[in-house]
Amino acid sequence: MSDGATIDGWSCPAPLRDQPNIVMGHGGGGKLSAELVEHLFLPAFSNEHLEGLGDAAVIEMPPGRIAMSTDSFVVRPRIFPGGDIGELAVNGTVNDVAMAGAVPVYLSVAFILEEGMPIDELAAIVQSMAKAAEHAGVQLITGDTKVVDRGHGDGIYINTTGVGVLRDDIEIHPSTVQPTDVILISGTIGDHGMAIMSVREGLEFESTIQSDTAALNHMVAALLDAKIDVRAMRDPTRGGLAATLNEIATAAEVGVVVEERSVPVDRAVASACEMLGMDPFYVANEGKMVVVVPVDQADQTLAIMHADELGRNAVAIGEVVEGHPGMVVAKTALGATRVVDTQVGEQLPRIC
Repeated sequence: MSDGATIDGWSCPAPLRDQPNIVMGHGGGGKLSAELVEHLFLPAFSNEHLEGLGDAAVIEMPPGRIAMSTDSFVVRPRIFPGGDIGELAVNGTVNDVAMAGAVPVYLSVAFILEEGMPIDELAAIVQSMAKAAEHAGVQLITGDTKVVDRGHGDGIYINTTGVGVLRDDIEIHPSTVQPTDVILISGTIGDHGMAIMSVREGLEFESTIQSDTAALNHMVAALLDAKIDVRAMRDPTRGGLAATLNEIATAAEVGVVVEERSVPVDRAVASACEMLGMDPFYVANEGKMVVVVPVDQADQTLAIMHADELGRNAVAIGEVVEGHPGMVVAKTALGATRVVDTQVGEQLPRIC
């Protein structure tokens, strides 16, 4: 993997060397496109599948089931505290595949670039993607680039598709959740959404709110290797923890009770939410996971999560109950109970 991608020393055609920004020709399939692929994308993502530069990658897959997920990333700003749109695209898709209990293996990527985007910024985003893929242990094996007219693309949009291999004995789905199961979360909630919002609103706190974007597949693998009977796993992205818990309650036709005081929220995130009139339960995360396990495996599951850097703040936050099926409620610090419903719209636009 290249340590950096720059336009210094690039070969012909001359217009590419002389043009520091994306132009329409970069998406036209000609020499400009070829130079972009040869000197930016290939050095960053180099592997035997990609180097053939065919219209499709030919790969070997083991027999059995696979998990596949696709997602598009349009976050603004595209570079934010703790990450950028490229790292987010890799981690988000890796996590979606991992939440099904699969081992992520391959990614594809499509870049929608706006005319005028600085090539050095694109290079930085591509390198960030490459590092994230290397950390997650996945290969980017095929891709595409298109360029849209200036003013029609907000710099860059990224679409990623991930493929993972499922173990034979794994069946993870919210519908398998049962009463008395325990609900765990791997760490503080709301970090990503508030990192984006604090930049947009120019908010300043004692410490900068960092996005939690991270690949969770290694922690998932540790749980499955230990034969934890994971009922359900979800990464609470758009809609936050509230949307994830409601999805589980609805799918399994059970009730969910959360101890509000047990849900970890970083102090700066809590302050930002209070300042902006937002509930952290509804704020997006990009490096956390909700895990539902039988009550007799909760302590073991927490111990495994604590052994991973991304799960060192994992805690139990609630339980599954027979009552009020399809409904999530939270017990507040004052002893009251409030309904945690799914929001009709989005609290924070363009956070991923």
